[in-house]
Amino acid sequence: MHTLDQKLARLVFDECRRQLSLDEVPLKTGGDRERLTESLAGLIGASGHDPEAVLSAFLRDVAPAIIACDTPRFMAFVSCVPSKTSILFDMVVSAFSLHGISWLEAAGPVAAENQALRVLADAAGLPAGAGGCFVSGGSSGNLSALLVARDTGLSRRGGRCGRPRVAVTADAHSSIGKALHVLGMEPLPVPVHDHRLSARALRDTLAREPDRDDVVAVVATAGTTNGGLIDDLAGVAEVARQQGLWFHVDAAYGGAGLLAPSVRGLFDGIEQADSVVIDPHKWLFSPFDCAALLYRDPPTAKAVHTQRASYLDAIHDEDDGGVGNPSDYAHHLTRRARGLPLWFGLAVHGTDAYRDNIENTLTMARYAADLITGTEGLTLVCEPELSVVLFRRDGWGWDDYEKWSARLLANQVAFVLPTSWDGEPVARLCFVHPETTKQLVDEVISTIARPLDGVT
Repeated sequence: MHTLDQKLARLVFDECRRQLSLDEVPLKTGGDRERLTESLAGLIGASGHDPEAVLSAFLRDVAPAIIACDTPRFMAFVSCVPSKTSILFDMVVSAFSLHGISWLEAAGPVAAENQALRVLADAAGLPAGAGGCFVSGGSSGNLSALLVARDTGLSRRGGRCGRPRVAVTADAHSSIGKALHVLGMEPLPVPVHDHRLSARALRDTLAREPDRDDVVAVVATAGTTNGGLIDDLAGVAEVARQQGLWFHVDAAYGGAGLLAPSVRGLFDGIEQADSVVIDPHKWLFSPFDCAALLYRDPPTAKAVHTQRASYLDAIHDEDDGGVGNPSDYAHHLTRRARGLPLWFGLAVHGTDAYRDNIENTLTMARYAADLITGTEGLTLVCEPELSVVLFRRDGWGWDDYEKWSARLLANQVAFVLPTSWDGEPVARLCFVHPETTKQLVDEVISTIARPLDGVT
């Protein structure tokens, strides 16, 4: 198991090179449960198999049974579009068995990851002392940040608090509700009328709340997943400061827009956040799984998250120059150095390249919105702020959108799914691939601008 099979290595590297050499990854159509169960049966047992045969099974049965997310034709979700550079370096991270638990064990990887975190902190306008770590995704980042928010809020109130509550809107990411459940907190729903949390809405909700002292934090979103909208960050920050609330910004998807001059002003106020989550694996062209968790005051998070045990004394006694261990800033302990592919990509290409690629996707979103507005029978739901475009086809219901989606996928035009907006079904296009073209947008819109077979 621990001796390199040179022939197998060549085969694996050849397949990786072949995949990376594709100009456009095929979209594909997913997999069949029964077929996969049958094809994989017996592959794992007491004795092994020829590695070439197992690799062939992977290439024949496993790899094709997906809908590829790293293609310009994937527009259904905020997908992962890693650069070729970052993919290559992710292979290096695995080959070198690089981890990022502590400064004692991984000073080099930690220092490099912190350099990448600094780029994001500077883009957000956070102070020089801000920092944190990379976690697996927005869900992990939100959970870890809200744990600090809870304990900090209880400390500020001297323990005189009922069940802690967090002010959120219905447009907050689903992971926020899960995190609150795990942490034993409750949401304080803030009603909004335009899918954006505003200072006024938050202030009015707090004024009506009889157990005001139980509210310890507020979550604002910088790029809602469904609509790509940005809350009133500056206004919410001011109310949070006045009311003594922890201010958390979930910018998992939208945070990449901090590097784009055309939309940077929409994020004003994020620099006042106590914690921010930005996912490079979403719109910053890094491989799965990578989310940046940043704190305005890292020592506050360290006091909450540091795990104490006799076998960990050595990593806490080590002089890290005030850098801190990545394991001290989230609910994890063991972690891979998942921020290094981003660091490598930033170092190789420079931040201007990231800026330009993000601006390309924003341009496509605006182009799509203009095309929809000028197409009879289509209605733009709202002007896109980032790279999500919502629109409706006049007279269509759920079945019509689902038939359209299935036809697009079957014909390998695009993967697009409907969503709900104000209780009604709408079409949703999400642009995160920088190589999406106007021609592809035209092709997708043309399929909904004219009747399909069986759809009127």
